[in-house]
Formats: sequence, C-alpha cells, structure tokens
Amino acid sequence: MPAGWEYAPAPESRDIVTLEERYGLFIGGELVDPRSGEYFPTLNPGTEEQLAEVAQAGPQDVDAAVGAARGAYDNGWSSISPAERAKYLFRIARILQERSREFAVLESMNGGKPIRESRDVDLPLAAAHFFYYAGWADKLEYAFPNRRPRSIGVAGQIIPWNFPLLMLAWKIAPALAAGNTVVLKPAETTPLTALLFADVVRQAELPPGVVNIITGDGRAGAELVKHEGVDKIAFTGSTEVGKAIQRELAGTGKKLTLELGGKAANIVFDDAALDQAVEGIVNGIYFNQGHVCCAGSRLLVQESIYEPLIAKLKRRLTTLRLGDPLDKNTDIGAINSKQQLDKITELVAAGEEEGAEIYQPPCRLPEKGYWFAPTVFTNVAQSYRIAQEEIFGPVLSVLTFRTPDEAVEKANNTAYGLSAGVWTEKGSRILSMAQKLQAGVIWANTFNRFDPTSPFGGFKESGFGREGGLHGLEPYLDLGESEVRGG
Repeated sequence: MPAGWEYAPAPESRDIVTLEERYGLFIGGELVDPRSGEYFPTLNPGTEEQLAEVAQAGPQDVDAAVGAARGAYDNGWSSISPAERAKYLFRIARILQERSREFAVLESMNGGKPIRESRDVDLPLAAAHFFYYAGWADKLEYAFPNRRPRSIGVAGQIIPWNFPLLMLAWKIAPALAAGNTVVLKPAETTPLTALLFADVVRQAELPPGVVNIITGDGRAGAELVKHEGVDKIAFTGSTEVGKAIQRELAGTGKKLTLELGGKAANIVFDDAALDQAVEGIVNGIYFNQGHVCCAGSRLLVQESIYEPLIAKLKRRLTTLRLGDPLDKNTDIGAINSKQQLDKITELVAAGEEEGAEIYQPPCRLPEKGYWFAPTVFTNVAQSYRIAQEEIFGPVLSVLTFRTPDEAVEKANNTAYGLSAGVWTEKGSRILSMAQKLQAGVIWANTFNRFDPTSPFGGFKESGFGREGGLHGLEPYLDLGESEVRGG
C-alpha cells in the first residue's frame, strides 16, 4: 500500500430510516403511551446525538403487555394449525429481507456497530432464524418423537444491546413456532430496531398480542421476570443479572434459559496456518468492538510460534479502520454506551497496573462519541483481571502454553464456559481438544460463525439452555410424558 494512501469515505445514507420523535410501547398490536408517563432518550453512540425518546414501561405497562399476550394465546394463537403459524413466520422472514437495508442502517445508528456487520451478518441471520423455525412449526412431533409437544403459554424475553435484532430473532422465532406468545424487552440503549420490528409484526398481520414489545431499563425487566402471568423467561445478558433472575424464579415453576457472559479461549497450535489464524483472532475479538458474549478474548499461543504470530497480529491491527459506523470501510465502530466505555477503560488500566504489556495501533479516535482503540495485552498472567473478567470490548489478552494438556488447563481455568476456538491442521487434535474443553460452542480453524441450525449456549457461569437448532425449540415446549409404543 503506497504511503499516505487513504480510503475515501463511503457513508451509507440515513435517508432510508424514518424516526419518530417519541415512541410508545407495542402492546396488543398497537403503539400505546406508557401508563408510567416516563420516557428516556436513546442515543447514537458514534455521535452522542439523541435519536428519539422511548417509553419507560412501569408495572402497569408490563401487566398490560402480559395480559395482551395471555389473551392472544387463549383466544386462538395456541390452537391455530401449526401450518398457519409457519406462514406468519415465513412472512416475517421475507419482510426482514425486503427491509434489510432499513434495519441495518438503524442497527448501526442506535448500536454503533459497523454497517458492514449489520448488513452482512445481523440481518441475514435474523431472517434465517425466522425461516428456519417456520420450517419446524408444523413438524414438532417429528422433532421430538414419542413425546407430546405442547406450547407453554406466555414467554417473557429480555435481550442485550450487542445484537439487538439478531437476539430478538433468536428469542421470538422459536417461541412463536412452538405456539407461544411473547413479551419482549429490548436493551435500554438499543430499543429502536425492536420498535421497528413492531411494524414488521403489523405488516405480517400477526394477530394482536402475539408479540408485545416493552421498552425500559432494568426495572421493566425485573417486573417482567416476577410477573405471575409469565410462564417462561429467556434472558441474554450479564452473569450478575442472570443470577438475580435465577434467585427470583427459584421455586416458581417457571421455565428459564440463561445465556450469559464468556471469556473464551482461542487456542493456536504450532502447526496452524498463521495467517488464517490471525484473521480468526481478529474476527474473534474485534468483531462488533468485542461486544460479543462468545468473543475470543483470551488468546492461547503455543510458545514456539508466539513471536511470529504476535508480529503478524500487530501488523494486522494497523490495517483496521476505526470510525463512523455508517461508513462501509469501517472495521471497528463505536462502543455502545458511556457506561460500557468506562468499564473497558477501567479494566484496561487494571491490566497495565498489574504488569501486562499493552499494544494499540496508531489510531485517531473521533472527538464525539464513545470509542476505544483495538488493544492487545501480552505478558498476561492467569491471575490478572484482564484474563479472568469479561471486558466486553476490543481488548485481547495473550497467554502461552507448551503442551495440549496445559492449553486445556488454562482454557478451562475460568468461571465461564460459552465458547472456544482451536487452530491446528490435525483433525485428531481438534476432536481431542473439543472433548476436553468446557465450552458450549467450539470452533475449529474459524471463529464467531453462526447458523440457525446449530445450537448455542454455555456451561458454568455462561448460563444454561440452548438457542438455535432443534435444541432451541425445547425451552418453549412442554414435552409431556414419553410414550412407549407397543409393537
């Protein structure tokens, strides 16, 4: 690349998105004013500009949403033919495809992620989940042979801010396919694509009350969790909140699935294709600014290749472009919120204080918005906070190992168990490592690859239950007693 050569700006137009000044709650098929009378601003993290005001749901609002969901469940949704349910899901999937550019732009505006990721990852996968579960809706008896699959009722769903629309699809699609109704609460900082999805629900002519969307902070989520009219809670978010939800639901008989934090090990052996591994490492931790539960935030490198791998990784970091999330050339967008930026900054300072060596490529941060340069820590000890705590930002901690057994021991030395990556040319080693690593998802010679047919979930403090695939239907069904059929 010639010295001084620069990419010309390639901004995606915002004109395709029409924003209201103020949004209500989507209850019973209509946007309604909150009974609480409260609103809060939602921002563009790349510019700090206010995009809109959003309703803060109070106890009465949550009660109304659960009531609407219960009414829709009792008055037809649970009893319509599964093939009819499938038609609605297919319709939603097609509308998401048709309106994908509008959703991608809004996702990047409200969340800060690069438009390339919203456009090429989030939207296609969100539509794919609805397509996939639409196909299962009328095949539940084949999915669970010798069982009696029945819907469970009203599902309360709470999703995070890192993949707002994709997490919505992960939650809503299997719930509807199984015949349940939904009350969904998007994250406080990223409610806008969920509110735009309410328009998709109307466009698909889904019966009123089948999907309800309430916005607000943790208070709204807490009201939803403890509401007696909810039969199942699905939560994706922090381990601390997940533990609080589990305590709240203990003894209530409600179904619960939790997809929580992670501190994934990305393990590179000395026979790995180094250039390929570097791309996987970059995708593993800098994708979506590291705002990924299963991010490969701990890099374990075999000692004999440590120096060449780190040299290649540092060189690759200098080519990453940080800036406007709506620019199609951008690799690293804005940190989602001031609160998250403060947490990343605090943990990075702790890493330096404990003695790790920090590397950040030359990087000019925009003056407005929330930004953090891609960061690599070397000389990291297992006991350092940056090796133990989830940073949820573009920060990589590098450790070394000599033998496969040492790699397994270091990889499993964490409270989490969501994902892991293994880089080697030996198939037998991949299978051996996969058996020993305590993680729900293990990638081989790749990282952060998702597919609606593949289950996703964790062990230990990364939660329990699975989303995606056939496994993702099970939490939304009462499977009854097994039937033993006579010959």
